Amino acid sequence: MKDRYLPYLLILPSVLFLLVFFGWPLLSALVLAFREGEGVGLGNFRRMAQDLYFGDALRNTLLLTAIVVPLQLALALAMGLLLERLGRTRDLFLYFWTVPLGISDLAAGIVWLSIFTERGYLNTLLHALGVLEEPVGWLTYEHPTALFLAVVAAEVWRATPLVLVILVAGLQLIPRELHEAAEVFGATPWVRFRKVTLPLLKPSIQTALILRTVLAFEVFAVVVALSGRNLPVLAGEAYFWYADYQNPGVAAAYAVLILLVSVAATFFYLRAVRVREEVYG
Repeated sequence: MKDRYLPYLLILPSVLFLLVFFGWPLLSALVLAFREGEGVGLGNFRRMAQDLYFGDALRNTLLLTAIVVPLQLALALAMGLLLERLGRTRDLFLYFWTVPLGISDLAAGIVWLSIFTERGYLNTLLHALGVLEEPVGWLTYEHPTALFLAVVAAEVWRATPLVLVILVAGLQLIPRELHEAAEVFGATPWVRFRKVTLPLLKPSIQTALILRTVLAFEVFAVVVALSGRNLPVLAGEAYFWYADYQNPGVAAAYAVLILLVSVAATFFYLRAVRVREEVYG
């Protein structure tokens, strides 16, 4: 009898943790979002949709995710394959490439702020090279493209190591014998990558895409540090409605929207990057 319930007892702490720190806040956000007066309604969502920044926030968040996530996946995959070819220096390179994982979002934003601000390193370098005669406000509303690219650069630098760690773990699970057999039969490096590495790496790629996409929809601290409100994003608007406007209902509506978009993206990846059972065999 004890052996029958032992697995459930082992996962009980994790279940309680999820219920207290994730389930309860999620339920509270749903209640706040759909509360209208003394009843239930969509008033908070209508007010959210009428927000001056809503359209820009939705567009910026989706565009940022669409650019950042593929870039991070491509860079992490290239870095992971490079690590596979390194010898004794492999662990050293992996350590340096994963340093940004130990830096908070806000700290990463401040680091890149020191690069792109008017008296930052970029303007100093360009002025020293004679490219600029006077500092340029890269992070102002006058240069929206530069501001957006600065956020992209900061996010790629900050979060690519997370994707790298997931892919490196997946690459280590691929038996070397498969690559050696493909090489014996004359397969080129590109063919081995496309026919051996990618199919067996699908579980890791799927996990990395889901995790990074969900986190990209929640991007906030880096954007606020670099742009303030010059580049509205969904999570930022949720914060401003809660902290500045003192309206938890609309803030919760933004949170529910982020949740729905994240769930939709997760289902898309589960369908688009299907993992066949034989991959695990």
